Amino acid sequence: MTEEIRELISASGPVPFERFMELALYGAEGFYTKAGGGSAGRRGDFITSPEVGPLFGAVLARYLDAEWERLGRPDPFTVVDAGAGPGTLARSVLAAAPGCSDAMRYVAVEVSAPQRDRHPETVESVASMDEVAPHGDLTGVIVANELLDNLPFRLAVFDSGWREAYVDLGDDGRFVEVLSAPFDPVPAALLPSAPFGSRAPLVDRARSFVDEARALLAAGSLVVVDYGTPITASLAGRPWRDWLRTYRGNERGDHYLAAPGTQDITVDVPFDQLPEPDGVRSQSQFLQRWGIDELVEEGRRVWTEQAARPGLEAMKMRSRISEAEALLDPDGLGNFLVAEWRS
Repeated sequence: MTEEIRELISASGPVPFERFMELALYGAEGFYTKAGGGSAGRRGDFITSPEVGPLFGAVLARYLDAEWERLGRPDPFTVVDAGAGPGTLARSVLAAAPGCSDAMRYVAVEVSAPQRDRHPETVESVASMDEVAPHGDLTGVIVANELLDNLPFRLAVFDSGWREAYVDLGDDGRFVEVLSAPFDPVPAALLPSAPFGSRAPLVDRARSFVDEARALLAAGSLVVVDYGTPITASLAGRPWRDWLRTYRGNERGDHYLAAPGTQDITVDVPFDQLPEPDGVRSQSQFLQRWGIDELVEEGRRVWTEQAARPGLEAMKMRSRISEAEALLDPDGLGNFLVAEWRS
């Protein structure tokens, strides 16, 4: 992977950090695209809400049923899982057997071929959103769970004005950061002047994803779930290592310029750079809105009834208690943001 980036820099000079990140994650030997590349799960490189257990998908299934009813029970009712990874969310949604199942067309969108190979056979598995609804006539729900944080972004650095970070080769052959001339990255209301060395992400591609996903919807909703902040300027006021992170083997990785292709690169998403949503909640509030507490109580009841001779189903029901604790944790997954756009 390093050679692909080295050759590009040697041929054309320093590249924007956004381009470096794109190749590091999605290039020919990128973290997600190479054989045996990065994945979610306890044996993977990071844990997302669906990997905690099936409860997240069961709650989402309730949301899907509510949207299906709101739209008048359309058939087909298309559910798009954007950035589906190995298909864990798809499995839990299908296992929950929502009321809309008979009308549901489930499409798992994943750029990584090795990840697509792991998708359930009962879903449509495609590589890009362009394959979902070419004519922009989709009726249903698009879900992007922890996708936007992995979309390449520009990196702004304050040094006598905001400058864009580029990546070059140092004299020792390592990747180094160089800065552009001062520029006006976003409106001053979003990103005012800041102390020397402050940094902030500019998530143009995340904004474009939201615009393009909404354009596919004739009727329905887009739901984005991710870690982030409502205010870009708050990131500039924090140490950049707090919000620009790398992961490998379920642990924090190295500096973001080190060993491209061997570690994930991710960012806290500044939601004020996205199109204005119809609503924003924490993940905890969203899951409670759609019945996680009822599902946990059902799990307690079934476990209590079968605890003397528990079977597999009783064990699954019991796990809802610990899953809910993780999903609602105000210092973790529960503090993620959920934005909804409806049409």
